Amino acid sequence: MKNIRNFSIIAHIDHGKSTLADRLLEYTKTVGGKEMQNQVLDNMDLERERGITIKSHAIQMDYVQDGENYTLNLIDTPGHVDFSYEVSRSIAACEGCLLIVDATQGVQAQTISNLYLALDNDLEIIPVINKIDMESAHPDEVEDEIVELLGCAPEDIIRASAKTGEGIPEILQAIVERIPAPKGDPEAPLQALIFDSVFNPFRGIIVYFKVINGTIHKGDLVKFVNTGCEYDVDELGILKLNLEPKNQVSAGNVGYIISGIKNSTEVRVGDTITHTARPCEKAIAGFQEVKPMVFAGVYPIDPEDFENLRASLEKLQLNDAALTFSPESSVALGFGFRCGFLGLLHMEIVQERLSREFNMEVITTVPNVSYKVYDKKGEETEVHNPAGLPDPTLIEKIEEPYIHASIITLSEYMGPIITLCLGKRGVLTKQEYISGNRLELSFDIPLGEIVIDFYDKLKSISKGYASFDYYISSYRESKLIKLDILLNGQPVDALSSLTHVDNAVSLGRRMCEKLKELIPRQQYDIAIQAAIGAKIVARETVKQVRKDVTAKCYGGDVSRKRKLLEKQKAGKKRMKQIGSVQVPQKAFLAVLKLD
Repeated sequence: MKNIRNFSIIAHIDHGKSTLADRLLEYTKTVGGKEMQNQVLDNMDLERERGITIKSHAIQMDYVQDGENYTLNLIDTPGHVDFSYEVSRSIAACEGCLLIVDATQGVQAQTISNLYLALDNDLEIIPVINKIDMESAHPDEVEDEIVELLGCAPEDIIRASAKTGEGIPEILQAIVERIPAPKGDPEAPLQALIFDSVFNPFRGIIVYFKVINGTIHKGDLVKFVNTGCEYDVDELGILKLNLEPKNQVSAGNVGYIISGIKNSTEVRVGDTITHTARPCEKAIAGFQEVKPMVFAGVYPIDPEDFENLRASLEKLQLNDAALTFSPESSVALGFGFRCGFLGLLHMEIVQERLSREFNMEVITTVPNVSYKVYDKKGEETEVHNPAGLPDPTLIEKIEEPYIHASIITLSEYMGPIITLCLGKRGVLTKQEYISGNRLELSFDIPLGEIVIDFYDKLKSISKGYASFDYYISSYRESKLIKLDILLNGQPVDALSSLTHVDNAVSLGRRMCEKLKELIPRQQYDIAIQAAIGAKIVARETVKQVRKDVTAKCYGGDVSRKRKLLEKQKAGKKRMKQIGSVQVPQKAFLAVLKLD
């Protein structure tokens, strides 16, 4: 055990984690020849296309130093704020981490956020300045920032270039010398932490775990503590680039187990594996429960696919524990699920994975956040969907979640960023210079204001130089009202939203104008209305498609024309009573991009 090292790589998005992982795998000859490609651990097509890491990937390397063989378990992690739950799980399975900082961009918001996650878990931190080969690199300034952030000595910081391979031997040496070996007793009762799982259509669910205490052998009868289910270990092994079977995995090591589990509800990330015959005294404290930030309805385009969608979401949840869902129904869209996501990018990725991996085409409604509603009796209910809001006469007050946002940017973009945040009902709480012309702005902003387009706007006004990170701070009372969209007097619950009283009328007007462009014309007029309670605040009309029924009347008495027009009018009226207006998927997406 003294020769095992478990470490993860953490950094802000795009600071070169995956490329550094490539060089480490190449240097230790874990991957070579045909298998070697850029971002070798990013095995999802989606990750390669977008150039981001979505999943944590574990891989084992063999390394020799001073004649001794060492086993290094590397867990590569995502850098985007929407996947921070993945990072927290990888950190829980490690004793140390490499903190990567880009020499051209310096310390950014997610660097600090991930660093605090690592410090909370008492990990040994090895700071690395990456991309020093680039012309725009300023490693000396970045070194000062890291020293200020970590309080370490400048000589502890390793300068490297993942592209050219410079500094890689020093990094491996530091991993062996600075990161402590895992503590645990191979002879104690088995205690293993599940940190990930994946569904395989031929072999069932493959569970990834880290052994804290004890040893697990092939053929053992094991028990999952939280669910109480028991399984035979059919196959056991370690994680190289592919799964590599072994006869046993002991304390301190990371491995996988296959036992033909078919039901996805039986495996929970954060659960403990132990032996049935000699169980451990207590389960390992798992991860904190994930708190979804953004809620949206996900509905199958064909109502008959409801059960297929449920199965697809369950399989996806195995591999993405931050996704939560519960069934709901909508008048406009039929049966579907109310899903919780960590952010808008997370929502987009889930939608894309449903389409690619499970061939599920879905409609996603307008995203919103959860609110606390207090009625006149003082009872509290949590509302995720505006349609679930009680009658306005019964509501005493509504509280909405506020976030504490930290934005790191260059001083020249300070003005537009403050204007953007104040426009989103934000309050500036702190403003301080980090180094040179870089400063950190702290805001308290309602989460509902940032879930739709805040991040995109922030990136465009700062030309990509602002980094953004946030955490939920509290719930505060706000003047919120429900804005309904009516089509021919019928409310479309999938388009209703909770909004601040000051924004309601302008939002209603913009939504009506947008829907007028997108809803196709029918044989009768369609009235699109925005309503707050019983009060209509905006209206647009999609004009009917008309046939000129009086074309065949030339000359003669006017009553002949009138008779034909009355007949047409009666037909239109009858059509309007039985006709229903279909809202295209484009309309739901367009409402998100209202400017």
